[in-house]
Amino acid sequence: MQVEIKGIIEGYAQGFFLMADETGILNWYSSHKRALIPLDDRFCYPKSLRRVINQERFQVAINRDFNAVVEGCANRETTWISPELKQIYQALYHAGWAYSFETWQGDQLAGGILGIVIGGAFIGESMFYRIPEGSKVAMVKLVEHLRSRKFVFFDAQMNNPHLERFGAFIVTDKEYQILLKKALKYRGSFC
Repeated sequence: MQVEIKGIIEGYAQGFFLMADETGILNWYSSHKRALIPLDDRFCYPKSLRRVINQERFQVAINRDFNAVVEGCANRETTWISPELKQIYQALYHAGWAYSFETWQGDQLAGGILGIVIGGAFIGESMFYRIPEGSKVAMVKLVEHLRSRKFVFFDAQMNNPHLERFGAFIVTDKEYQILLKKALKYRGSFC
């Protein structure tokens, strides 16, 4: 399969994202209500997670094992990450657009977040864990990383109760497009 990277990045840069349906057919989607993870003081997490972070049980890495994070995100009963989408993520990774933000316990991958970076936008595609708290610690450490790099926003695409515990909030498509235009002008880097 030949991946047309430029067209895919252009789609994300317009506010769309890729998902496979239950039959594995890949389509572009958009949302009138987009979930964002705050990069300001609205970001929050439970005190119990703060204790886990303070214990320094997890180490953080970027792209230490990108393939394992993609597989971890896809390994669920119902997944929208089809084999074709895995290949697209691989091509985006090799071209410098897709990243995995990971937590490790020694040599064991504990959890991770898969995302696409366009300018100052981190577009979170999926997350998973193998060790309890692994993905939650990844979330906290990723927000700290994005703040330090002065990113414009962290797009979680769709809201759920898990993300709401971190302060996730909804923006309209119009608000999202304004933030996206600002993010596309960003001249920093993820790494």
